[in-house]
Amino acid sequence: MTSVIGNLQQVQQRIAAACAAAGRPVDEVTLLAVSKTFPAEAVSEAFAAGARSFGENYVQEALDKIATLADLRRQLQWHLIGPLQSNKTRPVAEAFDWVHSVDRLKIAQRLAEQRPPPLGPLQLCLQVNISGEASKSGVLPAEAAALALAVTALPAERVQLRGLMAIPEPAGDAAAQRAPHRALRELMAAVNAQLQQAGRASRLDTLSMGMSADLEAAIAEGATLVRVGTAIFGGRSAPPRGEPSPCKWGGAGA
Repeated sequence: MTSVIGNLQQVQQRIAAACAAAGRPVDEVTLLAVSKTFPAEAVSEAFAAGARSFGENYVQEALDKIATLADLRRQLQWHLIGPLQSNKTRPVAEAFDWVHSVDRLKIAQRLAEQRPPPLGPLQLCLQVNISGEASKSGVLPAEAAALALAVTALPAERVQLRGLMAIPEPAGDAAAQRAPHRALRELMAAVNAQLQQAGRASRLDTLSMGMSADLEAAIAEGATLVRVGTAIFGGRSAPPRGEPSPCKWGGAGA
């Protein structure tokens, strides 16, 4: 395995440089180390280098790591960034801190019903199909406000809607990379305006966007959370047996 510590430091330097170029404080951007398909030992190594937030695509694989690293549980945040089927919401509600891939009300409702009250509210992001790709999951931009209104009506002590997540179509140059991230930022502003108009106390404050190849473009357009996996942990193997193929979902962290 390549040096996770060295790679993580390089990614942190990229984030700092991107924030400086955008005139943003570096503490406005959280690094989510995407550890899907990598063992708990890799998470421990990244933790030793300062990472505290980890993203996982596959529910059972993540649950196994959470159990293995139980001694670090209070110091780690676990984010589900991959697809969530309705029959797997209970273990997610019981074990995770964040879910980025909510794309329909049924999933949010089940998470709210199944979240143990002592854990406090589960933090949610709506996944938006910002590039309109048929192969990807996510609510359409035109439907995001209606879904946000429905989710923010759920019990606030169980779930809290924090923002939007997207996996844009890959683009070759900086201008093309920035366009979908800008669209997501503008969509969040529009959703917040509708929440305010409807009298909701909730306001979205999280833009989960940007990965290994385009984190600079995402930060330039206002990302508050970047999902970086390959640049930290290296190339990945195939997903665990029985899990959805990442091709359908676009790979929420790369």
